[in-house]
Amino acid sequence: MKKLITFTLALLMVLCVVSCDVPLKSTTSRKNGLDNAFQADAVIMLDRLQAEGVVRRFGTGVWEIEFSSPNTLSGVKLEFSEGNTEASYKGLSFSVPQSALPVKSMMLNLIKAVDDNARLDELKGEEKDNILEVSGKLEGGEYVLKIDKDGRLSGFDMDNNKLKMTFTNITPIDPGVSGTEPSSSAEETTAPAEASSSAKETIVESTVSAETSTGNQ
Repeated sequence: MKKLITFTLALLMVLCVVSCDVPLKSTTSRKNGLDNAFQADAVIMLDRLQAEGVVRRFGTGVWEIEFSSPNTLSGVKLEFSEGNTEASYKGLSFSVPQSALPVKSMMLNLIKAVDDNARLDELKGEEKDNILEVSGKLEGGEYVLKIDKDGRLSGFDMDNNKLKMTFTNITPIDPGVSGTEPSSSAEETTAPAEASSSAKETIVESTVSAETSTGNQ
C-alpha cells in the first residue's frame, strides 16, 4: 500500500513538473523612446488600400503624414493638431479628401496609442524577435504597438480594422518645426474665405486628377 501511495505521489510530481515546463507568455519592459519628435517612412496596409509616405511627430497630439502613394493621395498632406485635421496639396489647403478619410481615422488611432504610451516611464509587453509588442485598446478596437530595441516606434497593428503600419528610417527632428500653421483671422471671419477654401479644394482635386491621368499615360 505504501509503495502504491509513493508511486502515485511520484507520478503527480512528474506531471506537475511537465505542466510547469509549458511556455507561458512573459511580460518584459523596455525603455520608452516614444516621447520624442521624429519622422519615419511609413507603409500603411488598410484592408485593400496600400499607402506610403512620411509620418512626423512634433509632440503630443501634433502629427502629420505626407503621402507619396497611391496616385490618388500622392502629394497630399494631413496635419493633426489639438484634435483638428487639415489637408493640403502643394501649399493649397482644403477639406480632407474622401480617399484619405480611412487613413485619417487610422492615423487618429495611431496618435492616441503612441501619445498615451509616451507618458509612461517604460514600456511593457511581449517580446518577439527583438520587437516589444505593447497591447492596448481604443474606441476603435484593440491594437498592438511594436517597439524596436531603442524604444522607438516600429509598427502599429489593429487586426479588427485590417490595419498594419510599418515604420522605418526613424530619425529625430526639431519639434518646433511643424507644418501646422494657424489660419489668419481674415480667412476665418469673412464669407469670401469660405468660397476661397471651396475653390482651393476644387483646384486641388482637379490637379490631382490631371497629374494622375498624366502619370498613367
